[in-house]
Amino acid sequence: MSDTTLSNYRWVLRDQPDESIVSTLSQHLAIPRPIARVLGSRGLQTPADAQQYFAPRLEDLHDPFLMQDMERAVERIEQAIARGETIWIHGDYDVDGTASTAMLVEFLRWIGARVAYYIPDRITEGYGVSLQSINTALEAGAQVLITVDCGITSTEILAYARERGLDVIICDHHEPADVLPSVFAILDPLVPGCPYPFKHLAACGVTFKLIEAICLRRGFHDRAFDYLDYVAIASAADIVPLVGENRILVAHGLRKLNTNPRPGFRGLLDCVGADYGSITTSSIVYGIAPRINAAGRLGDARRAVEMMMHPNPLLAFRIAQSLEHDNRKRRSLDEITYEQARQHAEQLLAQQQRRSLVLHSASWHPGVIGIVASRLVEKFHLPTILLTSGDDGIAKGSARSIRNFDIHAALKRCESLLLEFGGHKHAAGLALRLENVPLLSEMFNSIASEQVTDDMLLPELTIDAPMELIELTPNMLEILPRFAPYGFNNTKPLFLATGVQLVGSVRTHGRNQNRFRVLQSNFAIDAIAPSEAASGIKRDVPLSMIFSIEEETKGIPLLRVRDIRPSSDQNLQSELN
Repeated sequence: MSDTTLSNYRWVLRDQPDESIVSTLSQHLAIPRPIARVLGSRGLQTPADAQQYFAPRLEDLHDPFLMQDMERAVERIEQAIARGETIWIHGDYDVDGTASTAMLVEFLRWIGARVAYYIPDRITEGYGVSLQSINTALEAGAQVLITVDCGITSTEILAYARERGLDVIICDHHEPADVLPSVFAILDPLVPGCPYPFKHLAACGVTFKLIEAICLRRGFHDRAFDYLDYVAIASAADIVPLVGENRILVAHGLRKLNTNPRPGFRGLLDCVGADYGSITTSSIVYGIAPRINAAGRLGDARRAVEMMMHPNPLLAFRIAQSLEHDNRKRRSLDEITYEQARQHAEQLLAQQQRRSLVLHSASWHPGVIGIVASRLVEKFHLPTILLTSGDDGIAKGSARSIRNFDIHAALKRCESLLLEFGGHKHAAGLALRLENVPLLSEMFNSIASEQVTDDMLLPELTIDAPMELIELTPNMLEILPRFAPYGFNNTKPLFLATGVQLVGSVRTHGRNQNRFRVLQSNFAIDAIAPSEAASGIKRDVPLSMIFSIEEETKGIPLLRVRDIRPSSDQNLQSELN
């Protein structure tokens, strides 16, 4: 690797705490200084903050009645139960939506409510509250409609529901439009003026707060915590920030999944081959969530709801097997669509310099375009919209973003071309007339060209703290796992070491990995890095590297290197300052 070699990443060092803060944390908590630096750089700068972070407590959850309209929502639900009215729950077809639906149906039935639910068909109805759902609810004699993971932008359809006599309660976590739906109650921390302190709940988290409020009102608060396995799965799958209240909810939900999973999840976990006791957020994101999502991507999403609620592990396992079959089929469609979209993107980028991608094909399956859009962002690191269409002349699709580019705000500026859109700054869904796709492509790219800087085109690696390798101790290995559960905004700590020397040769290790030994200040340790990063390193060139720390075998540490540069790289100091 020469001094002029550029990394595939931009290195960013978090603001480092004063040494007095590091010393206080290290002494009061009896933790190594590198751990104290990480805590401080993440804003946890007092022993009390750090203790709360390392031991998430249910007592630290916010009062659910702080959420705007919670009192009205609870009163209306209790009224419906007392009158024997039917409560209709309309959920989304993804993990967050189906988990929210299953959790709320299960709870409301347990307290004696008459409940029915509806999940729209992804292909024929699309995202959001549908006319078909409203009319079916009315035919069933429902008096209360609760939307979960949708509804906050469904102004017109919910106005129709209200006109037909339905009292609507929205449980959502998406960005509201300028005009809120005129409904009985809205539970969404993002609504302007909502005093709820934590703004980043998944829809399942918002729905859990409704359950928690009802349990508080009825005098059995702890019963609400039995549903945190749902919240953990939905929150991890929906990539909400695993900080604050989300961290508490997910940590305790994972404990339930690992100790006493409900029968409906046991069937899925058995199908996935997950080891009880070692289920993590990664197990959810890469194992559990894709199979739950497969239900709606290639079939009826109600299968996922029924599986999650099912009291019989054997029958739940049979449903899980059908989802496993669909997930295999989904992966095949995913690969075909990705290859076609990648080639399309490369042709487009070869023709002109762009700061975004808007791609369309009528042949792409609507069930996989969100996944493929995410993969294209990883490949090209550009804001991406992927669209497909049917015979109705309407193009529907998914939008995915890069850091610091608010894709929901960008779509809002394209609102004149869109029939509908919704989501948040990182991801959104949209629909428009097919003939307007070229106009959207140009308008969206114009917005991206204004906002996407050269720095934003490189993915970032955020370094928590610098570290001397000699600071790595057995105590540090014991404490590092307490940073879990990992997820968005709470990743595994990344450290920076400079002036490191290669010892011996670089060896192939598994698929696309290299293994080698590094030395700094007479301290040597084994490391693993992606082949692309490690292939050019030389023994006589001092190196800087970003790494996390793992325990390879009992008590033996291993560095998991994310990126390497020569320490003399001219760009390095300017990036880290």
